Amino acid sequence: MIHSIRSRLNTCLFALLGLTAVASAKPPNIVFILADDLGWQDVGFMGSEYFETPTLDALAKESVVFENAFMYPTCSPSRAAILTGQQSFRTGCYTVPVLERGKAKDNIFSKWTVGTDHPVYAEPLNRAGYQLIHLGKWHIVGPHPDKEQSDPLPKKLGQPKNGDMSWLPAHRSPELQKYYPTGRGFHENVGGSWWGDPSRGYTKGYKAPGGGYVAPFKNPFIEEKPDDQWLTDRLTDDAIDFIKRHRDGPFFVNLHYYAPHRPSVPRSEELLAHFMQKKGDPNTGQGMGPAKKKQEIAAYATMVKSIDDNVRRLLDFLDRSGLRENTVVVFTSDNGFNGLQSASKNLRGAKGNVYDGGLRVPALIHWPKVVTPGRKQTPVHGLDLFPTFLELAGVDDYTGTLDGESLLPIAKGGTLEERPLFWHIASAYKDPPCSIIRKGKWKLIQFLKDGKTELYNTEKDLKESRNLLQSHPEVAQRLKAELIAWRKQHDVPLPPSSTLKN
Repeated sequence: MIHSIRSRLNTCLFALLGLTAVASAKPPNIVFILADDLGWQDVGFMGSEYFETPTLDALAKESVVFENAFMYPTCSPSRAAILTGQQSFRTGCYTVPVLERGKAKDNIFSKWTVGTDHPVYAEPLNRAGYQLIHLGKWHIVGPHPDKEQSDPLPKKLGQPKNGDMSWLPAHRSPELQKYYPTGRGFHENVGGSWWGDPSRGYTKGYKAPGGGYVAPFKNPFIEEKPDDQWLTDRLTDDAIDFIKRHRDGPFFVNLHYYAPHRPSVPRSEELLAHFMQKKGDPNTGQGMGPAKKKQEIAAYATMVKSIDDNVRRLLDFLDRSGLRENTVVVFTSDNGFNGLQSASKNLRGAKGNVYDGGLRVPALIHWPKVVTPGRKQTPVHGLDLFPTFLELAGVDDYTGTLDGESLLPIAKGGTLEERPLFWHIASAYKDPPCSIIRKGKWKLIQFLKDGKTELYNTEKDLKESRNLLQSHPEVAQRLKAELIAWRKQHDVPLPPSSTLKN
């Protein structure tokens, strides 16, 4: 549902959180850590016995953990939804453009660049007095925004070849910098551009030694330094430096790691050997299989451990600086695991699929003495982060359209009124275009070409192996009616060849 935040007084915020501080107290600092392609069970606190994430596991015990947290199945629509708080049909970003398949009659091809008419959360937080930095993957600007002007697009968007920097002069201009972090409310940008992975600066791409994770990074928005070694370390270094410079706060650190997105590059040969020798996890399927598969997942495991190590560095710095108590840490991922890198026998599909292997992600919120630690079953979406950040910052006058709800009430130990979660994916990648509604334990998928419908009870059938359309027709009818009403209410567009009326 659309959530507009209006007329909220700071005193109401503190009453909601159960704080004893007065309304004039300084708002909390916020550190938002977003991993790329980190699957739902790619961390210990969500059940992995193969990957090693001791820092995140310890943090989870002191946090609210959302066991039913969801994103879009690929990074472009997820990042657009997270940053703007708006559904894909508003931004026109349904899938990573270069991954789309099929003809124009069967798709609404995705836009890559999110227009400035869709504000990102940095803008109201900037006005509220926050100092903001973006680090890492941005991906809501395309390599050629001028080619995204027609609506609908006649064909899917492309991208320059690896190592091709011909796009760079235009992207340094004020005309295109308005789509970059520093044009969208952030004060600094380290590494954010149209790149979806760090290997694009190398002509050999994924096959380049180090794949952009090992210095030199060849990212034109990261100033090379003599002591650079590993990209995830460097981004964390710059995050810590920013906090040092703005420790009086409030500050917002948008730490969006490129890792563990492919290419799977070992953090070190020692770590790679450790995970190669480690016994696999038969419950999830992680670390199992033939040698080639084992090599890839072991390299991926070193990248996951590197994220965990850097989260520890960040938390240790906050502790040493006396900033931990008034700093909110949010950790999640932009979509499900890449099936070439990881595994989960407990879920159907992987990144790119509209089943939960593509949609489910790990997620937690930590705020000492404020957030009530525990595990919540309430379904939540990446769309909920924008309103959560606004409420944390005490911003009560934002009038833009938001499609999520603040998670602070549930983080404090309360509840959210049951609500449906919606997805609209109007272009094809691994699965045909579809709309999805999830409400409580039920998930219904309606494919847009012919209206074919699937119904799953995700409480009893996490793997979505049994389509209950025939055995529970009344549930399917109710959810489909609600999904159709949602599309009709918001004039959600359908591909030209769709047989549906709305």
